[in-house]
Amino acid sequence: MAPTLQPVRGTRDLIGEDAARHFHVIGTARRITGLYGFSEWQTPIFEDTKVFSRTLGETSDVVTKEMYSFEDRGGDSLTLRPEGTAGVARALITNGLTQTLPQKVFYAGPMFRYERPQKGRYRQFHQIGVELLGPATPLADAEVISAGWRILCELGIAEHVVLHINTLGDAESRAAYRAELVAYFSRYSADLSADSKLRLEKNPLRILDSKDEGDQKLAGGAPQMQSCMTDAAKAFYDTLLTHLTTFGVPHQHNPHIVRGLDYYNHTAFEFVTTQLGAQGTVLAGGRYDGLVEQMGGPAVPGVGWAAGIERLSMLIAPPKPAALPVVVIPMSPEAEPQALALLTRLRAANIAAETGYAGNAKKRLERANKSGAAFAVLAGAELKLKNLADGTQTDVTQDQLIAILSA
Repeated sequence: MAPTLQPVRGTRDLIGEDAARHFHVIGTARRITGLYGFSEWQTPIFEDTKVFSRTLGETSDVVTKEMYSFEDRGGDSLTLRPEGTAGVARALITNGLTQTLPQKVFYAGPMFRYERPQKGRYRQFHQIGVELLGPATPLADAEVISAGWRILCELGIAEHVVLHINTLGDAESRAAYRAELVAYFSRYSADLSADSKLRLEKNPLRILDSKDEGDQKLAGGAPQMQSCMTDAAKAFYDTLLTHLTTFGVPHQHNPHIVRGLDYYNHTAFEFVTTQLGAQGTVLAGGRYDGLVEQMGGPAVPGVGWAAGIERLSMLIAPPKPAALPVVVIPMSPEAEPQALALLTRLRAANIAAETGYAGNAKKRLERANKSGAAFAVLAGAELKLKNLADGTQTDVTQDQLIAILSA
């Protein structure tokens, strides 16, 4: 016997309650972001590899170790998308939308990274995300963060989540901070991990986000951005925090939240939970005013976030089941056309309705009882509505049937 085929490591099937949770997260996010004026975009699952290598950093772990890249038959290097922001920025440019701003974008879909599968993390994983392209004001950041908070509230998990927020300052603040970090970490260069020794030369901010225990101890004593902030950068951050308070979004300052690439500035934030062990971040984002320009477009400010659907699904309560269906049963072969016409009318009235595909009326009724249906409609010389919970049966007309089931 041939071996049973299995899902590829790091992937899984979405079936039953897992699927219900997954699509409940997407549906909730789609509804809430719509209230904030976001429109849904769908970008391709694979892109030119340069879309990601340019934006994620040639030396980043995602680019060097985790991307699913391949050469197609035409010799082009393509990559399965590891995240959503770069594709949205590319779409903004190639669809000529940089002159039609602001653009408020919501997306949902699969992403791909070759990493060690663990709780809530897969090699094919799924994200929801938003990008607000155009405005350079702290109100835009507050709106984006508020939309994320509102989604978490609607999913019923806000009480288990804390917003950690930091500022990366403007370009002048960042340059001064970089110099301070280089001076500080250079004193301890012998104690840095191999990766962070490279970061010290190329991007010292990334040392602050290192997962190496030794690096983390050193980072605890590192200078903080606040000492390097310009007045304009301080005003931006203070205004953002005021807006968040006005929007009712609780938050706490966390100086260790950083974004290493040069196109990030001002806001960096994460919604963190203690309910998932070490993998505590469920939604994260920040401001990236230099991204579109780095991809070859004009200077377009941007701010956004992404959230892992798998992690959110693990935190939410099971969604309410869909409405129990009505089963239409022809009482004889001659009554089948009448039953099918009624089935069509019920569905047109937005009533979930099914029918059996074979068997006599008795067998179909037995299957209806086992299926968990709420009612059976017995179609024959007369129309009868049977309550499958208590067995009561009522003669009805089609109009009465529609009215009863709609209520």
